[in-house]
Amino acid sequence: METIEPIIRQHIFFKDLKEEYLSLIISCAKNVIFKPGEIILEEGKPSEYFYLIRGGVVAVEIAVDDNKPIVVQTISGGDILGWSWLIPPYHNRSNCRAVDLTRTIAFDGKCLRNKCEENHDLGYDLLKRLAGVLAQRLEAARFQLINLYETK
Repeated sequence: METIEPIIRQHIFFKDLKEEYLSLIISCAKNVIFKPGEIILEEGKPSEYFYLIRGGVVAVEIAVDDNKPIVVQTISGGDILGWSWLIPPYHNRSNCRAVDLTRTIAFDGKCLRNKCEENHDLGYDLLKRLAGVLAQRLEAARFQLINLYETK
């Protein structure tokens, strides 16, 4: 039976992470599967987990008034989902829904925060990595907004 440890070690997000940090992170991880249509993250709710998407597709949505949510991005296998677990007040900033069967490795946010508080070098390393993901997502949202306004 395969464990999640080699998957975490080989993932690009954790590339070149110190061995001692990997051991700490792995201790906060577990496999979680989401069914199609299932909410993974709900806007405004406490951010309890950070996910490595192993397979499947996730829609990142924002609510606009009482209308149907707008999909601002889709992410899939190999991507990272969730960053609010590290940034106070630790609440999700958007809704994320499984489009199809989605396999993930879920990292307990409180467990990781505690490890980051105990080891600030680990916290700084994870924050830099998450900042890179956030920059990519912001750029993708920016291009989507440009396309939206160009078509009007």
